[in-house]
Amino acid sequence: MAKGKDVRIIITLECTECRTNPDKRSPGVSRYTTKKNRRNTTARLELKKFCPHCNRHTAHKEIK
Repeated sequence: MAKGKDVRIIITLECTECRTNPDKRSPGVSRYTTKKNRRNTTARLELKKFCPHCNRHTAHKEIK
């Protein structure tokens, strides 16, 4: 078995509101890390997560 090519990869989710809105509560961008299965989920992941900079739940998209 190949050990270098894992099926599960670590991805970074970034807040879409912080990236586009300059008038926010504090400077910075909310980021989360998670794992996804490369074979089952080939498209970029988008989840609703809590952003401490926006102080509400917003859409977080996969970056990299």
